[in-house]
Amino acid sequence: METERRMVIAVFPDVDLLDVTGPAEVFALANRESGGRAGYRVELAAPAEGAVRTSAGVRLLADLTFRQVRGPLDTLLVPGAVEPGPDGPRARIDAEVVDWVRAAAPRARRVASVCVGAHLLAAAGLLDGRTATTHWSTAAQLAADHPAVTVDPDPIFVRSGRIWTGAGISACMDLALALVAEDHGEDLALAVARQLVMYLKRQGGQSQFSVPLSSPPTARRDIDALRLYVAEHLDADLSAAALAERMCLSERHFARVFRQETGDTPAAYVEAARVEAARRLLEGTDQPLDRVAAASGLGSVETLHRALRRRLGTTPAAYRRRFRTADA
Repeated sequence: METERRMVIAVFPDVDLLDVTGPAEVFALANRESGGRAGYRVELAAPAEGAVRTSAGVRLLADLTFRQVRGPLDTLLVPGAVEPGPDGPRARIDAEVVDWVRAAAPRARRVASVCVGAHLLAAAGLLDGRTATTHWSTAAQLAADHPAVTVDPDPIFVRSGRIWTGAGISACMDLALALVAEDHGEDLALAVARQLVMYLKRQGGQSQFSVPLSSPPTARRDIDALRLYVAEHLDADLSAAALAERMCLSERHFARVFRQETGDTPAAYVEAARVEAARRLLEGTDQPLDRVAAASGLGSVETLHRALRRRLGTTPAAYRRRFRTADA
């Protein structure tokens, strides 16, 4: 096993259940998919001993209290809680949680918030001068309460130095997968995403570390195997003729079967897979456009431009500016 990574998740009354269990499941699967080498150890920390009732009514049993969290942490993960307001839900700010986050954050290698947990980070002063995201329904509240924070309600997650903030609810999975990718590389993150059956496309144009299949499994295992082959060999010859030969079918019959099973032509599916790879590289790396085009199988910068304009209605540079997740 690599160096153990201590992942402490704050839990408190009415915390959103998925914001806690979603990341914990991602880290557990990362351990399993890596044969234990990922080294994640998840601990739940609560204000007091005993069960913690979540927003879903399910009770969680914390491993330790806030006062018992001593020593260095790899990651401090802060979910949130909401309460009804006159204009919709509002993030709940618990002073005890804020004080503990402020005190514990300096001992953590990185700090991440999930959903409205960004409000707790902001109240602790950790987001001043940074760009952050949160659930779209409380973004206006975050901006109004903390003018020193640049609030962007659209991205699934935002990284600013060692501070990460995630968008609402199920985006906690994307954030956790991004943390795994930072620690152990994208291959492990994608392996975990496959186990979670996370889909290729996310709302808002983002596509953080999702399974490289844009539709559910088909009725034919050979087509599913071919789709995995496409995802893992984007820089290979993926023409209809080459794929038909791999399937031992005539090109015409192969095209008909593939479209019947996936709803796409082989060419459209391959382009979508290559654009997805290009998007991940634009979001998560500073690689120049010619290397992005080559690594994603699109070949040239000109082809990269055409494919992104056709599928996303934007240019590579504009997409990178909008959805960049790592530090500028």
